[in-house]
Amino acid sequence: MSAVSTADIDAREPLVRPRRSAWRQFLGRPAAASGAVFLLVLTVVAVFAPFLVPFPPDQQDLRNRLAPPGPVHWLGTDDFGRDVLSRLLQGAAVSLAAAAIAVCVALVIGLPLGLAAGWRGRGADAVLSRLFDGLMSVPALMLALTIVAVLGPGLVTSMGAVGLVLAPQFFRVARAATQDVRHETYIEAARAIGCRTRRTVGRHLMPNVLPPVLVQVTVTLGVGVSAEASLSFLGLGVAPPTPSWGGMLSTAAQTITVAPFLVWPPGIMIFLTVLAFSFAGQGVQAAVASRTSSSA
Repeated sequence: MSAVSTADIDAREPLVRPRRSAWRQFLGRPAAASGAVFLLVLTVVAVFAPFLVPFPPDQQDLRNRLAPPGPVHWLGTDDFGRDVLSRLLQGAAVSLAAAAIAVCVALVIGLPLGLAAGWRGRGADAVLSRLFDGLMSVPALMLALTIVAVLGPGLVTSMGAVGLVLAPQFFRVARAATQDVRHETYIEAARAIGCRTRRTVGRHLMPNVLPPVLVQVTVTLGVGVSAEASLSFLGLGVAPPTPSWGGMLSTAAQTITVAPFLVWPPGIMIFLTVLAFSFAGQGVQAAVASRTSSSA
């Protein structure tokens, strides 16, 4: 009985240790753990924002326009008398959803084409690489503004344009990871025993390509938050009166001489959210590197 138990433990060790090591690497970084906790709290707030807001975000009180922070309106009111705290909480959902849309679009475009370029090589690699190199040569903000100007403003349109701009980054990560793995022994063995390409890619290639892509996803989410804020600040993102942090900054910029306190809440939230995604991305990168070294 003891011999069997020892064998079972030895068989499980290569699977358990890398996972534990990856979690320890992530949680062992205070900045990464703090960023993850902040993002978790922000996600909970965004989901339950309709039940947490002290006032309806669109409720106007023109008699209390630009009121400073006080016991009733903790963060003050904007130029229409709307509660800033309520709009800030509701805007969290918009910012996170915008970042998710941008990353999903970039992932859907960049990941499969990067896999195809790295796996096929030669002509497919050359054509796809030149295509994405040309896309990267265009200024990102100019391309996004052009797409939004043609298709019209809105959350899905603007963040779809941002996702297209970010797609080359996912393409390059997926292509490089695929090229590193496709000549490994287990890939050649899978081909030798007659595994179909779909099975080889799904069972053997993807588990090794996804970790660096996951790191890119974490970092790009922060880029999506800042991109949404930039487009909404220019009036090309979320259509008013839907609250968004970028739209709140735009309002604050118009009234900064009268009510400078309006700049701080959305500005601080954008800064903290982008910083949290950056810290979390660094933690994921360290965890992925630990997992890779442990499996090697």
